[in-house]
Amino acid sequence: MASYDVIFIGAGPAGYVGAIRAAQLGLTVAVVEREGLGGTCVLWGCIPAKALLESASLATKVRHAAEHGITVGDVTLDYAPAVKRSRGISQQNSKGVEFLFKKNTITWIRGTGSLTGGKTVAVKLADGKTETHTATRAIVLSTGSRVRGLPRAGFELNKTTVISSDEALILPRTPKRIAIVGAGAVGCEFADVFNAFGAAVTLTDIAPTILPLEDADLSAELTRAFKRRKIDVLTNAQIGNVSVGADAVTLTVKSGKDRADATTLSVDTVLVAAGRAPNVEGIGLESVGVKLDDRGFIKVTERLETTAPGIYAIGDVAGPPMLAHKGEREGIVAAEAIAGRQPHLVNYGNIPNATYCHPEVASIGLTEEACKAQKLEYKVGKAPFSANGRARTAGETDGFVKIIRGAKYGEILGAHIIGAHATELIHEIAVARENEFTVEEIELAIHAHPTLSEAVAEAALDSLGRALNI
Repeated sequence: MASYDVIFIGAGPAGYVGAIRAAQLGLTVAVVEREGLGGTCVLWGCIPAKALLESASLATKVRHAAEHGITVGDVTLDYAPAVKRSRGISQQNSKGVEFLFKKNTITWIRGTGSLTGGKTVAVKLADGKTETHTATRAIVLSTGSRVRGLPRAGFELNKTTVISSDEALILPRTPKRIAIVGAGAVGCEFADVFNAFGAAVTLTDIAPTILPLEDADLSAELTRAFKRRKIDVLTNAQIGNVSVGADAVTLTVKSGKDRADATTLSVDTVLVAAGRAPNVEGIGLESVGVKLDDRGFIKVTERLETTAPGIYAIGDVAGPPMLAHKGEREGIVAAEAIAGRQPHLVNYGNIPNATYCHPEVASIGLTEEACKAQKLEYKVGKAPFSANGRARTAGETDGFVKIIRGAKYGEILGAHIIGAHATELIHEIAVARENEFTVEEIELAIHAHPTLSEAVAEAALDSLGRALNI
């Protein structure tokens, strides 16, 4: 048995960032993690997926190299080296977290942790033995989430013909034909990857639009971009007549208005990308009185405290949005609260969304549909990248910047970007909203020319009726 000020169970972005912050504040820290450090994001999510998307982007650009005076001859696509590269990057990032643990004198306890009462954690080690450790101040639950199948639709994950994003990251080759069920961020990103590597892709979602949580203008623009690339997009989709074989899957998709359009698909692989479930089972929540909300997430206060004294929860298990950067900020807040500080609480209304398909999609704040539902008085400004000099030089003119401002005071209610490097550009708006800037203050900041960020300033101007370049 060993004793620490704080013990984290789970070393994903929420857990490892929280642990480092706690160590910076002078606490003795241990982290229980059975897999490599970095969690799903580093090992099976954000990092390897984005590496594959970079490979996909390069494959697409090579096809257009002749436009730049570069002749490359016949292009051969091979998914396996891209997978190998992505796995190497994941391991590099995981080793980086391990270095940070050593730098900050954080103890990594390799095993599976569970609560046993009070502030005690039992850790089952790889050899089957069990250790017990105690925390003098707090235990932080950062166990993350996992992929889930769709058994009601006939899709039990078998890891061969019906796969999750985990298996998609390590496939030895690209399927010739793939159906993707779920057109959120994960589904759209893998549609991009497999299309770029030569697969025939059908992307489906039960919602009326792809990326259903995004502003309708962004969803419509991405749908057009995907269709230009010959990705079949079926929305309002109801799936039936599923037959899963050893080498193929057949299914019927009813889609469109009133689901009047029926399509029968025969594919090599079905990728289920329809959400994640929090890892709340088997960690002893009942033994200490930690309660769940009606959605199955751990109930927490604004300081990330659970219903059990001295037990905190952060990241995916503490509720949506299930995003790495949201979990990181929660880790910092929890660590500072445990250390006796008065943390700056998480601003859940100012967390950016980012989808890394091509064109990229990013957003923050309210959609136009939400503004209408809340009966807000607002103005919209838009700046297409087709009018942006830097986008033209890069040959990446798809998309636009859309800013929604309050009609009376000019406050930024929301911003929505689709286009090259949208996931980077959105942070200008994140900083502006965090500091309560208006659209006038965005425009007053001189933006270098030629840059993509000029489109942000132009959209701000357009919302004021003063656009200069469109």
